[in-house]
Amino acid sequence: MSGKRSKSRQLALQALYQWQLASQNIKDIIQQFKDDEAPNSYEEEYFADLIHGVPSHLNELDEALAPYLDRAILSVDPVERAALRIGAYELAHHPEVPYRVVINEAVELTKIFGAEEGHKYINGVLDKLARKIRPVETRAASK
Repeated sequence: MSGKRSKSRQLALQALYQWQLASQNIKDIIQQFKDDEAPNSYEEEYFADLIHGVPSHLNELDEALAPYLDRAILSVDPVERAALRIGAYELAHHPEVPYRVVINEAVELTKIFGAEEGHKYINGVLDKLARKIRPVETRAASK
């Protein structure tokens, strides 16, 4: 992972992890990250979109993910849960980002921050979700 967009996703994962565990106010979390991170190291706007978008669409995202999970979303490891929610949000709300990029970024984040084999779970779930949300794109890529 490299680049400002990837760094934005990394920070969003950390911020959403914090939000999930501490139920801290999103605005406070964003301000904390703005205070702690170099302003040119990430895309502030994309980070803010992810950190606002996931909680705003939480029920929609969790419902979209549910058929592909082997357990309740709240039983999924918090790091993996945040990665799944970011991936689901990007698949649904950022069609300009290729689905393979969304999945790869979520997998890479999980390799860094998640459980040892968590990235395989993330890959499988998001791949199935991508086929549902972006059928034309995924069919074209598989030909």
